Amino acid sequence: QVQVVESGGGLVQAGGSLRLSCRTSGLTFDNYILGWFRQAPGKEREGVSCISWSGGSTYYADSVRGRFTISRDNDKHTLYLQMSSLKPEDTAMYYCAASAAPALYSTTCFQERDYKYWGQGTQVTVSS
Repeated sequence: QVQVVESGGGLVQAGGSLRLSCRTSGLTFDNYILGWFRQAPGKEREGVSCISWSGGSTYYADSVRGRFTISRDNDKHTLYLQMSSLKPEDTAMYYCAASAAPALYSTTCFQERDYKYWGQGTQVTVSS
């Protein structure tokens, strides 16, 4: 049984930092593209960042580029999202997801239909 579990969310002041983690089990971790998505209240879910199997390729949404860093540790089966210079508009539920797509391009990074496994999310709240 595949499990995807996010952690690390919380309440932080604007300008602060958080590191999200996503641990998986039940899947061959380094066979999957991994992504972070988020959904703010009243808004549609949007892509934040994604990373290739080895971590050699990463993509970011324009809204977070330069502030967030995605990384993965294939030995620990864990995905990370280091978030810095947080803004109130970063407030959302953050989801980790795994995709078995055969290739990763900037145009497919946030294609939700490719992501087969999803976590339950971790809440990030940024106060002004």
